[in-house]
Amino acid sequence: MSDLHAAATDNPMIDDRIRGFPPGHAPLALNAIGRQGWKPFDGNMALPLISLDRQAFAANVDLMMAYVKGQGVEIAPHAKTPMSTAISGALLAAGAWGTTVADIRQAAVLLKAGQRRLLLANEIGGLAAARRLAALLAGYPTAEVHIFVDSLPLAEALRTAWQERSDLPPLGLLVEFGAGRAGARSAEAAGAILDAILAAETPNFRLTGIAAYEGAAATADADETLSRIDGLMRLTADFLPKVRARIGSERPLLVTAGGSVFFDRVIAGLSAAVRADPDCLMVLRCGAIFFHDHGIYERGLAGLDARGGFRIGGEAASASEGFRPALRVWAEVLSRPEPGLAICGMGLRDVAIDQGLPRPLALYRNGARLGDFTGAEVLRLNDQHAFVALPGAGDVAVGDVVEFGISHPCTCLDRHAILYGLDPDHTVTVAYLTSFG
Repeated sequence: MSDLHAAATDNPMIDDRIRGFPPGHAPLALNAIGRQGWKPFDGNMALPLISLDRQAFAANVDLMMAYVKGQGVEIAPHAKTPMSTAISGALLAAGAWGTTVADIRQAAVLLKAGQRRLLLANEIGGLAAARRLAALLAGYPTAEVHIFVDSLPLAEALRTAWQERSDLPPLGLLVEFGAGRAGARSAEAAGAILDAILAAETPNFRLTGIAAYEGAAATADADETLSRIDGLMRLTADFLPKVRARIGSERPLLVTAGGSVFFDRVIAGLSAAVRADPDCLMVLRCGAIFFHDHGIYERGLAGLDARGGFRIGGEAASASEGFRPALRVWAEVLSRPEPGLAICGMGLRDVAIDQGLPRPLALYRNGARLGDFTGAEVLRLNDQHAFVALPGAGDVAVGDVVEFGISHPCTCLDRHAILYGLDPDHTVTVAYLTSFG
């Protein structure tokens, strides 16, 4: 994949108000951080911090791009996971069709970075929100934006906002089907939305396809989850020829889904309908998979393998073995108040817990790796503290540094302004600015 260094455009000055930056160090431009030779466990960097294994990330990108190419589909990775224009730019350079965003502010971040093809994979609200989107896009006449629509009020709000101004780029509307979150629940509901959009079409306000999000259909029961997702895909696929019959054969259409680890079910459910259409493109929206993790994605890829859903070049492959967790959070041991317990300086403000607690991976002392942190377990988190149960007597000392794996990249990265990119020897070689607002 392309070098992430080349994708960075912002170069602000960074100082010790930011996690990881050594206290008392003179401010540095963002692109100078990777030339300092810092390591998360060397005693200089302020902990806790979050890091990206650049080698693992690059391998994940190559693997996922090979997968989508082999399936004959495109991908617009969801930018909400890292909210880093450098990383989304690198994914575009690696072959992504476009970028997905979740709201108007995220769209502004990507547009200001020069990225012009966006899927706004969410409903945005009513007329006030539609006018805010119009105000943003008025500044980007070459933007190609496609937005989810699941209601008549939103279709009408967007129509009104686009009729009020003459300085807007074309807006593509995607009728959204859903299960468990937003989206039309029936072909009849979607048909009413389609009617409203087609009745209001102008050259810069047009239907451009249909959309769905399958991840919200997941339940605690694996069989029920697949049944619900397959049902959603059938609903979506069955609607495509109805759309084509209404608009004729000349207009390109998008069908987009696949914003989760169930992208294999998306492809299986939609491929026949897309292939049968004369001018239709399927676009996945997976984003967190490029980062992988030691929790929800680890479990999700095990499920993907169990159902034989990952194939490269027509051959079954192991997603669990192919993708590698790329994110780590690093924290110091602050206290050993009881036998078998260590208190680390990492808490709810630093790491995700919505899909599982962080996992201790390795222990470092005096700038050197002692070994794997086998058997240690995070019991709970406070705002600033992690309670780590130690195996046996536990050779863990105050001041040691613990490397943690995380679960759920999307709700971990958003706590951090800087993501530190590490080379294989764990030296910081680049810093990525995030834009979570």
